[in-house]
Amino acid sequence: MARSSRSRKKGGALGRWLARLVALLVLVAIGFAVWLWWDMRSWRPDITHYPEQGAVIASGASDARFETLAAVGADFIYLELASAGAAPDPGFANRLNSALSSGIQVGVVQPFDPCLRADEHSARFTRMVPRNSQLLPPVIALGRTAVGCDPAVSDAAVESELMTLVNQIELHAEKPVILKLSEEFETRHRTARSTARDLWLVRDRAKPDYAGRPWLLWSANSQLVTEASKEPIEWVVVQK
Repeated sequence: MARSSRSRKKGGALGRWLARLVALLVLVAIGFAVWLWWDMRSWRPDITHYPEQGAVIASGASDARFETLAAVGADFIYLELASAGAAPDPGFANRLNSALSSGIQVGVVQPFDPCLRADEHSARFTRMVPRNSQLLPPVIALGRTAVGCDPAVSDAAVESELMTLVNQIELHAEKPVILKLSEEFETRHRTARSTARDLWLVRDRAKPDYAGRPWLLWSANSQLVTEASKEPIEWVVVQK
C-alpha cells in the first residue's frame, strides 16, 4: 500500500512537471509569434544584398503617397489592377498618373483568374493600361489555381489561356511579361519550368526556392508598415 501511494505521488509530480513544461513551451511559442509579427512590420531585406527595392500597391488602395514611398527606399512601384472578374477600380487611372508624375519607376500587375478566358483579362489590361514606354515590364500574378471553378476548368485549359494572355499583354505593352508565381500555382502547373519568362516569387522573410530556377523579383514582406500608406504594403526586392 505504501509503495502504491508513493508511485501515485511520483506520477502526480511528473504530471504536474509535464504540464508546466507544456505551458512554458506554449508561452515561448506565443512570445516568438508576437515578436515575429512585430518584427515583420518593419523588416526589409538588407539593402547591401538587394540594393534595388520597391512596393506593390493593391487595387483600391487610394491613400498611397508615392513621394513618401520613394523617400523610405522604394525605387519602383507596381500597381495592381482589379481582377477581370471583379468590378473595375475607378481610382486606378488617377493612381497611375500620380505614380508616373512622382518620378518613380512604375509597372502594372494583372491578376490571373484561371476560371476566366484570356480575352477577359487582356480586355481589362488594354483598357486600363496605356501604351507607355516609361512603364516597367507588365506582370501577370498567378496566385490561385482552378480548383473550385464553376464550370470546371482543366489544367490544360488554364495553361493554354495563360499563354494566350502572355502573348496578348506582351503585344500591347511591347515588353516581355514577368510571371508573379505563387508556390501553389507552381506546384500545380510547373509554370516556371515550362515558360521562359522572368519570375517573381512570394515568401515572407525566407528566400523562395520553389521555382527550381533563378528569380528576378521577390515579395519578401507582405505586411510592411510605412508612413506612405495607412494600410501595410507588399515589399519587393530585385535579385542582382
